[in-house]
Formats: sequence, C-alpha cells, structure tokens
Amino acid sequence: MPRLTIALAATVLLLGAGLSYALIRPSNAGLDEAAVRAIVDDALAAPAHPADVSAIRTIVADILAEGDTPPHSGQKLDPATLNPMIESYLLENPSILQRVSDALRAEVRAAEAARARDALNALQAQIYDDPGNVVLGNPDGDVTLVEMFDYNCGYCRSSLPDVATLLAEDPNLRIILKEFPILSPESEQAARVGVLVAQAEVDYWDFHEQLFTGRGQVTGEAALAAAQKLGLNPVELRLQMDTPAVSEVLARNHQLARALNVSGTPTFIIGDEIIPGAIGLEELRLRIANMRACGKPTCDATLASGT
Repeated sequence: MPRLTIALAATVLLLGAGLSYALIRPSNAGLDEAAVRAIVDDALAAPAHPADVSAIRTIVADILAEGDTPPHSGQKLDPATLNPMIESYLLENPSILQRVSDALRAEVRAAEAARARDALNALQAQIYDDPGNVVLGNPDGDVTLVEMFDYNCGYCRSSLPDVATLLAEDPNLRIILKEFPILSPESEQAARVGVLVAQAEVDYWDFHEQLFTGRGQVTGEAALAAAQKLGLNPVELRLQMDTPAVSEVLARNHQLARALNVSGTPTFIIGDEIIPGAIGLEELRLRIANMRACGKPTCDATLASGT
C-alpha cells in the first residue's frame, strides 16, 4: 500500500478516535483540548503506522491551533457518544479529510524532492560523466538536460520533437541520453545496438530519430537496419551487441535508475530535479531558463521576476 494511503488511513483512524476539528469548537465545549490531545497521543502510541506519526502530529497541531480552545471541563470522553458525533461531523464536513490528504501529499512531495536532491548530489559522476553517455548539443554547455528513455516508450516518442527543438534552438545546451530499456526484451535488444552506434563514428541522433519515427515495435532487427543505413555493418554489430562491455553500460544505467528511484520513461534530470514523464517543450524551456537565472530548475518568485 502506498505511503500516502497508509498515512490517510491512519489519520482517519485518529479522526475516529477523537481528532475531529468539531470537538475543539465552543459548540462542543464539554470536550476540552487537553482531552483531545490525550486521545491523539494514545492513538499515536499504537505501532501501526510509525512512519506517519510526525506528519499526523503536525496536522493535528495545525488543526488544534485553528480552533477556539474551550474551557477545561475534565469531562470523561465516552466513545459511544463520541464516535457517532465524529462520523456525523465528517459526513457533513468532508473537506476535513481533503485537507488532511492535501497536507500529507504536500509532505510526501517535499520528502521525495529532498531525497531526490540528496541522491542527485551523491551521483553526479554516474549521471554526467558515465562513458556510456550519449552527449548531444554543446558538450561544454552551461545547462545539461538528461533523458532516460526506452525506444518502445510512446511518451518518449512524443518527447522527441521537444528534444529536437531544444537542440536546434539552444546552442549552449548539453543533452545527455541514457539507454534505459524497461518495457520489453525487444527494447533491450534495440538499446544494445544503440550503445554500439553511440560508440561509432556516425550520427547517433540520426539513428535515434529513425527508431522513434519508424512504424511498429522497435526491435533489435529494426535497430540493426537503422544502423546499417548509417553505414555500419549489421553482422559486426550483431556479434558485439551481447558482449560484457555493452551489458555493463546498460547495467550502470539500471543501477543509476534504482538509486534515483526512477521506474518509468521518459525521465528527465535537470539541476536538482528528477522529472518523470513527457512534460512538454515549454516546461523544459522554463526549467532550462531557470537554471540560467538562479541555478535551479525552479526559481523563487522574486528571482524569476528579476526583482
């Protein structure tokens, strides 16, 4: 079960134990804040979802901070009375669960972004200096965009014109392509040929475009045919494509993907951001412009506006 689902389920359980915002409003003055906090602490003491305790405590604190603290009555909370009240309140105010869900999603995104930044910092050499990288554009460019792709990925195919436009319009952009075949054995065979084409004295981008603009599934045979059009000997390529040297290039890319928690294609890397999916030309342009403006793919509003 995803962490967010677990966290939300845990929060709903806590709400069922007395966490409802309704219980700390003056209309329910018999249930004081101290009692609510005590119930929350008891519920959080359970070991069911320890990874989400911090997130739930934060949300609880925010909800309590927004309410008007009623007088301390010391009244004992009766679950038989309390639980129907909470259920009724949640049914009448479903936005509470949405607020909790939004807060948890925001925290998950922030945590994932922080982990991604740490991983990117630790893996700079593997990302940018791997000898198996295909480097296009300006090798000394001031901004580098990395794409991990699979030749049978439809979204990678749709991203091809975006990458081509960036190459044509931006003389200071370096683009690194990494073969990341994950969709089928045919993808891996095509990638193996791609590794060899990248090492040859031919136009790799021509090969790349041929495979992504052709019809049908991209196979090893299709890749060999594309390489032959560039003047390479398909027989020699066939003999080399399963050698350890080629396998090591693909293995390093898969190892990098695991370290970065990358599981789909295309995945773009720029600065301290890992971007899953085909986000479109304008979004890529924006991130490249931000890298030049503030050194990050997303600039603060004041920096972005130039003030």
